[in-house]
Amino acid sequence: MRLTDLTRQACEWLRCGGPLHDVVISSRIRLARNISGMPFLSRCSYEQRAELEARLRKEILEAGIAPEVFYIDVASAGELDRQLLVERHLISRQHALGVESSGHASSSTSAMEASRCPRGVAVAADETVAIMVNEEDHLRIQVLRAGLQLEQAFDEINRIDDLLETKLDFAFHNRYGYLTACPTNVGTGLRVSVMLHLPALKMTGEIEKAFRAARDMHLAIRGLYGEGTEASGDFFQISNQSTLGRSEQQVIEEFRDQLLPEFIQYEQRARNSLFQKNSASMEDKIFRAMAILRSARIVSSDETMFLLSLARLGVNSGTIRDLDIKTINELFLLTQPAHLQKILATEMTPLQRGAARADFIRKRMG
Repeated sequence: MRLTDLTRQACEWLRCGGPLHDVVISSRIRLARNISGMPFLSRCSYEQRAELEARLRKEILEAGIAPEVFYIDVASAGELDRQLLVERHLISRQHALGVESSGHASSSTSAMEASRCPRGVAVAADETVAIMVNEEDHLRIQVLRAGLQLEQAFDEINRIDDLLETKLDFAFHNRYGYLTACPTNVGTGLRVSVMLHLPALKMTGEIEKAFRAARDMHLAIRGLYGEGTEASGDFFQISNQSTLGRSEQQVIEEFRDQLLPEFIQYEQRARNSLFQKNSASMEDKIFRAMAILRSARIVSSDETMFLLSLARLGVNSGTIRDLDIKTINELFLLTQPAHLQKILATEMTPLQRGAARADFIRKRMG
């Protein structure tokens, strides 16, 4: 399988609906792991990083984590390919650039050298599993599922973690648990997150209230592509902030049963209120968005996300009946800058991308 093959369609977890898909786009479980006896990446030399990358690549590919797995050398990949991986949520922006999550190169490398530091990602053919090598930790294992499927994602990542642990000696402390580069991950090394579509909370101005509630519940809220990114298309990622002192099951159950329902209910109540009190206004917004998508000749990436967010709300509310969620979800992804250029096999200026994007949307939406 080649990297260009990924652009033929949206990834499996985005194409499918999944439970509560009107609000919950996807569920992700991530584990941070480090190799015993090796320094954290912030203290690694170039040679140590190279040693880690070569060893981990071999062990991951031989572990049998999925029926088909391919490995991408991120350090040698072109800028467009790295951006494609970010857009598909297979690597982080920091991993693409070769910097630590703080946004800086490690103490043992200069910023110029950082982009060439050995690193990679192993990806299952259906893209539900991705393992970053040499990101902030030696390994960042993630499993993605459509909609609200945290338990299923955890079962899968637990299986993969067990497979890798038969081949690798992870850094572990009897009192503190798994040792990680960031103190908030120490313990289980587990990060639970969901991607939510919250257009009604944004429209009603209630989004800040929801954010304050999240902070009170010790949750982290990030944009579409994680740390330091904007909430494009009214997509938000919500995740736990610490793992020390609690088991994996406790973290998942609290997140699923106590914390997440609050946000889903906030958004559902806001949608009901908008359509009950301002149905004509809401229909006008949605149909105007559809008209632009189906007739525009130039459209930017940000505007596309805004318009598709309204279209998605229209489909889920029953206002739009001649379009399905699968098509909208695919357009969210395939109209991103790197995807568009890879699909059309040419690099373009922003203005050229705007014209190509509008043409692509018109054809997909009929």
